[in-house]
This record gives sequence, C-alpha cells and structure tokens, in this order.
Amino acid sequence: MSMRLLRPAAVARKTRWIHVSSQQPLRYGWWAYVLGERTLKKFTENSKIITVDGNLASGKSQLAQQLAEKLGLRHFSEPDAYYLDRTTGDGAILDSKFSGSCSLEKFYNNPNSVDGNSYRLQFWMYTLRMLQYSDALEHLLTTGQGAVLERSPFSDFVFLEAMQKQGYIRKECIEHYDEIKGISIDEFLPPHLVIYVDVPVADIYKKIQENGNLAEKKVSTSYLQSIEDAYKKKFLPQISETSEVLQYSKSEIQDVEKVIEDIEYLKFNKKPWVEQNDVSLHYLRILVEDKQKVADLMIIPHFIPEVTVGAHEYYQAYYQYRSLPGRKYSEGYNADVGDKWIWLK
Repeated sequence: MSMRLLRPAAVARKTRWIHVSSQQPLRYGWWAYVLGERTLKKFTENSKIITVDGNLASGKSQLAQQLAEKLGLRHFSEPDAYYLDRTTGDGAILDSKFSGSCSLEKFYNNPNSVDGNSYRLQFWMYTLRMLQYSDALEHLLTTGQGAVLERSPFSDFVFLEAMQKQGYIRKECIEHYDEIKGISIDEFLPPHLVIYVDVPVADIYKKIQENGNLAEKKVSTSYLQSIEDAYKKKFLPQISETSEVLQYSKSEIQDVEKVIEDIEYLKFNKKPWVEQNDVSLHYLRILVEDKQKVADLMIIPHFIPEVTVGAHEYYQAYYQYRSLPGRKYSEGYNADVGDKWIWLK
C-alpha cells in the first residue's frame, strides 16, 4: 500500500532489545488490569468524544477549539497529509513518499489526475483519521479527559461520496474503500456527540475565494454541494443511531455558551457506549495504544493501482526512511542526532 504504515517505528521498537538494559517504556496491558487499573472510575460527565463536522471553511475548527477550552477537553486539530510527520520523530515534514505519496494541492489543481492521486489522498486521509481517532480514544481511556476532534473516520466517507459524484475516482476505488472501512471502523466506538455546522454552499465558496490559498480557490461549488449532500443524506442519519447529534448554522455557533448548554441537556444514553464495561474498555485500550495494529486494519490483499505498490518499491522507501536522521532506532538511541550514553540506557 502507498503509505508508511508505521513500519519504521515498529522496527525501532524491536531494536530496543539489542540494548542490554532494564529501560523499557511502560505500556498498559494485562498486568495493569490484573493489578487494578480500571477505566470507568476515571470517567466524569465530560469524559466524551465529540466531533465537529461540516463542509470546508465552515468554522468548525474555531468551534472545536472553543468547546475544548471551555469544557476542559483535549483538542485534536484536523489532520493533514503530514499528521504522522507532525506527531512522530522530531516533527519535521518529510518527502510525500513517506506520507501517502499524495497531495491535497494536486487534488485541487487536478482532481482527475490519471496517476490516482485523488483516491490515494482519500485513502491516506482515512488512515490518518483512524490513527488520530485511536489517539483520542487512548487519551480518553488513559486519563478520563474527553476530546474534541474536527471530523472523524466515521464522517470521512462524505469526501469519497463527493469524489464519486464528480467523477474523480473509479468504481473500484469505492469498493476498496468500503471493504477497508467494513473491517476497520467497527473496531472503534463512535463519538458520543457529533456537532454539524451547516453553512450554505454559496457562503462556503465565497469564504474560500476570499481566504483560501491558490489551490483551494479552484474547488468547484458542485464538489462542495456533494459534500453537503453526503453529510445530510447519509452521514447524519447514520450516526444519529449511535451518537447524539446537534446541528447549528453559521450564526448560531458564535454563541458557544448556548452550544454548551445544549450539550448539558443531552442524555448520552445511546448504544454502544452505555453497554461498555471495564473489560470491553480494557480490550479497546489495548488496541488503540498499538498504532501498528490500528494501521494494519487498513491493509487487505486487494490490488488497486491507485494505492498498491510492489514489494521492491515498498522496501526501498522503508529503508530510505530508516536512513533518515534519528529514525534508525528508538528515540534516544540515535547517535546521528546527538543522542548520548546510548549503551548505558
């Protein structure tokens, strides 16, 4: 697959064993559970996963930040194609071949590109949303503090629907995405609450033309309308079966206190969260802390030219990544970036 899949990090974890030392990062596991570590006792009324959804440039980012600040939750900004680069290693942005081999700018400039960039971008973003969502769940289960995200893997398909309607991707891409989602999304619990910011397409387009970059300004109103249609006709009806849903206009989200008041009136009594216990949350925590296992959920033996790469190409990129400064071994064990006293760790 045309993605990094955290393989270098997995190898880095294994290389710790060549260092004869008692130093090992502590991770949650069976022994922690046996010795009394429990999740539910950490939960408060604000131990919730909240996602703020909406079209491009709808104002969801500002609302998400304000809600997180006022409710004492952790805010997760919407991931871009370089989410892994920003959250691992030294945070430096690497070549795109290590980050999905795709480009958002290229999508805006040429969404019908024959090299498959559009679907490769969509598939990569779904993978990143899954990884970020696992980060949010891990944070919730570990600390009890809730989280606010901008979109989620549950709503990611609205862009796939829009791409399909605009003729940017092939039918086989839809089938591949549906198969991947079918074996991955059910492993996670959905958000407790989804907030949808409803802004007319005409207003969205105007804002993009005024404030967007040169690539974003090439987005079509028909694509924006397709995103809105997918949200309203498919995503919101589907997610309302398992999550609370609140919907606001552009002017209504300016009153954050009113939004918080509405949240306080919600009962949060929908499945599957109310069915969870310490045992089920234990298994979920084991999964979400293992990012390699999360990434592997997006791997199937299904050839599709847009995202499939050969073994030679994969390993070439893999070893190129490992040769980068500070990425051959685990953090703290790389002399090439100045790490010291390695053999005493």
